[in-house]
Amino acid sequence: MLLQEAQQNNLFTGKIGAEYDMLRLMCPNHVLLAGRLGEVLAAWKPGEALTGFEIGCGTGISTLSILAARDNLILTAIDSAAAMLGQARDNLANYVKAGRVVFREADALDALSALPDASVDVVASNYAIHNFLADYRSLVLAEVHRVLKPGGLFVNGDRYAMDDRAEHLLDTQATVRRWFKLFKEMARLDLLEDWVAHFFSDESPDHIMYFAPSMKELEALGFSVSVDYREGVDTLVRAVKI
Repeated sequence: MLLQEAQQNNLFTGKIGAEYDMLRLMCPNHVLLAGRLGEVLAAWKPGEALTGFEIGCGTGISTLSILAARDNLILTAIDSAAAMLGQARDNLANYVKAGRVVFREADALDALSALPDASVDVVASNYAIHNFLADYRSLVLAEVHRVLKPGGLFVNGDRYAMDDRAEHLLDTQATVRRWFKLFKEMARLDLLEDWVAHFFSDESPDHIMYFAPSMKELEALGFSVSVDYREGVDTLVRAVKI
């Protein structure tokens, strides 16, 4: 596993990982995108049995949406944060017992690299890939393309930064102000500190995932790209392997 990616994911091993579901309040679009991700998969190649792979399943919010939407999909869901995986296993215990999902603690690049070429029908992710350093993210996306079958689907709900830097800065400032109000009302300034530190990491030059360059990168890898939803930075991208 790349050290830089491990260091980034360590941000989820403390209070953030233990109370990750707080993101539902901090960013309602996180849950909205998880729901839309499920809607996309429900309509994808109806009737076909599918093999899926989820990057960064967290506590299982998007995993549940995927599994509930498609009863003929078998999923491997990975995350590198043990605390969140434990919550996901508890939250989706019935799906685990039914053999619908296997949760694995793993690095995204390592897990993808271990898969054979053209072996997966669908790769999904929600609010995970923007956490990666840009160079590492490019390697992960190339592996996503490699492991997908021809015509396979990569669907990603995520934070894609606005290409207009001034507009993006205003959105970032508004987000931080909203968080201060929310956490102050809940008397959880201790948790706010960790989330703001994480947010600064997401917004750093080595991490930030701008929209237009990201779409061009996917196209250059050999995907046909469309955008199903975009509000501010919150975006659902559908990419089909050509």
